[in-house]
Amino acid sequence: MPLDVTVGDRVLFGKWSGTEIKINGEELLVLKESDLIGVYTG
Repeated sequence: MPLDVTVGDRVLFGKWSGTEIKINGEELLVLKESDLIGVYTG
């Protein structure tokens, strides 16, 4: 199923959403698309 967000979009999500992981020293936040409150594509 294709996502509604693309690289470069700015997203709004809740404070406790997602899972924080670290890969090669870089901290990342993994979210489900359903956790997004809004998407700004401008």
